Amino acid sequence: MQGTTPSRLRGIAAVLLGAATAACTAAAAPPRNPAPVGAEEAARIASARPDSGRYPWTEADARFMTMMIHHHAQAIVMARLAPTHDASPSVRTLAGRVINAQQDEIATMRQWLIDRGQAAPVPSEELYHGNAGHHGHEALMPGMLSNEQLARLDAARGAEFDRLFLTFMIQHHRGATEMVRELFSHPGAGEDETVFKFASDVNVDQETEIARMQKMLAELIFGPAPQP
Repeated sequence: MQGTTPSRLRGIAAVLLGAATAACTAAAAPPRNPAPVGAEEAARIASARPDSGRYPWTEADARFMTMMIHHHAQAIVMARLAPTHDASPSVRTLAGRVINAQQDEIATMRQWLIDRGQAAPVPSEELYHGNAGHHGHEALMPGMLSNEQLARLDAARGAEFDRLFLTFMIQHHRGATEMVRELFSHPGAGEDETVFKFASDVNVDQETEIARMQKMLAELIFGPAPQP
């Protein structure tokens, strides 16, 4: 740099060094604290985080869960007859499985409805003795036994009870799988994580039990299949 004195060069160098030092200091400085978040805003954010990966529930989901509580409750009424109606050991075992599984599922469905601010039916045995004892739309559920069918089951004993129980429970289970198909026919329904898992499990479990009961019913009517 021509015409520049040594003293001037030293001054320019000092300015450049000072600028570089200031830049390094700014880069190393910690970021300023963000503005504080109010309690209401913090609660909203905390609530949104777990919900961000969930699909919204629909009216069809709530209707399915509500009606399936009633549907399960009648199956439990049927199953509780087995010990007092001279049912065979295999039918008593099946009835016990129905009671245990469907009581747990009713609890799951009620909690799902409560968590979403929906009315959660409380099953009561006297309400589930056939369609005539239902209130409104519950009577339209597929597979539900009529008062006449329940009366026939209640009057039967021994092998006749086994035959009617298996016949009617197959009907009842088929109704449940029809309800699952109806749920998934609605756009957007069944995408809530709990509803999807529950409905899928109901479909698989009921189809499996239908196959088991059909085999039991065939053996009751025609005798055990011959061994190869």
